Amino acid sequence: MEKEKEIDKLLKLYDLPLDELIEMSSNVTKENFKDEVEFCSIISAKTGKCQENCKYCSQSSHNKAKIHAHPLLSVEEVKKSALSAKENGATRFCIVTSGRAPSDEDFEKIIEMIKEVSKIEELHTCCSLGILDEQQVKQIKEAGVERYNHNLNTANSYHKEICTTHDFKDRVNTIKLIQKHGMQACCGGIIGMGESRLQRIELALELAELEPTSVPINFLNPIEGTPLEGHENDIDEEEILKTICIFRIVLTKALLRYAGGRTTRFSQEYQRLGIRAGINALLVGNYLTTTGATPEEDAELVQELGLSISKL
Repeated sequence: MEKEKEIDKLLKLYDLPLDELIEMSSNVTKENFKDEVEFCSIISAKTGKCQENCKYCSQSSHNKAKIHAHPLLSVEEVKKSALSAKENGATRFCIVTSGRAPSDEDFEKIIEMIKEVSKIEELHTCCSLGILDEQQVKQIKEAGVERYNHNLNTANSYHKEICTTHDFKDRVNTIKLIQKHGMQACCGGIIGMGESRLQRIELALELAELEPTSVPINFLNPIEGTPLEGHENDIDEEEILKTICIFRIVLTKALLRYAGGRTTRFSQEYQRLGIRAGINALLVGNYLTTTGATPEEDAELVQELGLSISKL
């Protein structure tokens, strides 16, 4: 009953005028964070040929999107990218691979990548490698990973509409395993995949139960050749912005991170409003298979808003 009341209260927030809702969420941010924005950069160390059937993803072998697939990069290529990310102001660097989980051969090489990136001063190492077992989790922790990304993507009640090759609980269990072994969780979702307002609130509450350190908020970029192609108008800028406000109100202590799709689904004006509403972390540079803003553009955006880039 208490949860139902909370959900009903959060649903009613969507009916508030936008400026009033932004003011509410902005106050939550001010109460819990400094006037700083965290910059994180990622590299797609292995792209494409994923056996999972996520409807939004161009990397799924079930879909027909045209992307440049490639096997695992070399350790040197990843290290070079990490050094470049640091030069562009990133304090975190995330090694990302496609697929449900790495092969044994790839995993050994990934451990070497982690060790090399972890040697770079003032750059914190993150990974997103899919669903890992406990032994693998221990190994990446020992190699130097501080934060692990594994998104819930959408609410449990909507998960089967987006993916059927793994369960929602597989994602939750991976996050819990990461936290059990002393790593921070980076866990968020994708907005605009046809989910209802209620399901967005469900996702926010499900994330809150996991207490992630960082919550990436992605906006669907409906890529040609995926089942969600043509869904550009499923959600507008104001609805996205109200959702960001509600996520901030629910996830009071988590970093809210602008991630994939923000430059294609959000105007500069609304990007600024999103930061005012509670976004206090940015994924800078390009994403996995799509382009983003340049680090210079993001640094300028942060400066214009009177904020500073977090140096950790």
